[in-house]
Amino acid sequence: MHADIQQVKEKVGEKSDLIRQLKSELGKAIVGQERMVSRLLVGLLTEGHVLLEGVPGLAKTTVITALAQALSVDFSRIQFTPDLLPADLIGTLIYQPADGTFTTRKGPIFSNLVLADEINRAPSKVQSALLEAMQERQVTIGDKTYALDRPFLVLATQNPVEQEGTYPLPEAQVDRFMLKVTITYPTSDQERQVLDMALDGIHRPVNAIMQPQDIFDMQDVCRMIYIDDQIKDYIVSLVRATREPEAFQISGMADLIDFGASPRASIFLGKGARAIAFLNGRGYVTPQDVKDIAPDVLRHRVVLTYEAEAEEKTSDDIIREILNAMPVP
Repeated sequence: MHADIQQVKEKVGEKSDLIRQLKSELGKAIVGQERMVSRLLVGLLTEGHVLLEGVPGLAKTTVITALAQALSVDFSRIQFTPDLLPADLIGTLIYQPADGTFTTRKGPIFSNLVLADEINRAPSKVQSALLEAMQERQVTIGDKTYALDRPFLVLATQNPVEQEGTYPLPEAQVDRFMLKVTITYPTSDQERQVLDMALDGIHRPVNAIMQPQDIFDMQDVCRMIYIDDQIKDYIVSLVRATREPEAFQISGMADLIDFGASPRASIFLGKGARAIAFLNGRGYVTPQDVKDIAPDVLRHRVVLTYEAEAEEKTSDDIIREILNAMPVP
């Protein structure tokens, strides 16, 4: 087994230079926000959709656009608005009066990388139109089903739900996102650097440094990364603890959690931990890899009770307590 891990590590090392180049190119468009960049790369390595939440002006759209430029893939940006229709996303049938037939007009969802900008500014029927595409990697228009080309990744931005003009995403759709990443303000030094670049009119173009085959190769290597059985058990225990905290001797939690994470969270935790190991240049997963990615996988899957809200608890607070309470293998 150790020889296999060493072989995987060598393969990871072969791809590390591409990852460094990709981060360097993204650094031309964005200052700081290393965590956001890291989580986008996790989504890329695992074919998992990513939801970025933060107030306007934190470069969410900028970094996704730069990522598309660096990857040499088809890119669509969909600006979600209250008057958007499902057909505006997936496409529709167009009647041709000359011969009485219908032709298919495909929507912007037929791209490799889809930016769903301000996804929670559109009503739920539009948001739900993404469900089939995100889960099945296919779209149904009329009576025909069309497979989406690989890679296919939905990267969505969302304003905090407390802001005016926003609609909460349906729970079924939120669960399709592998990660929900909360974006914070930059540091003082980073904000000063952003200001200097803007005032000096500095614009550094992002170069294409990858082809789709490079993405597929990295995904294949990521799937080879070793996860020990004890770590798999740890992942399952973490997810089950969000549903049955009392079974794991975590006191005071049962009245705070309305619904816990589903088995899909266990799958995404395993995949995400592998991607973190890949980005750290390792051929095996450690418990710390699981702990690093767990908040982003679980925060949108743990639904709190009114009692928790009254105590001003957040899902991040609950997840932190569970991670601290669970014994690490």
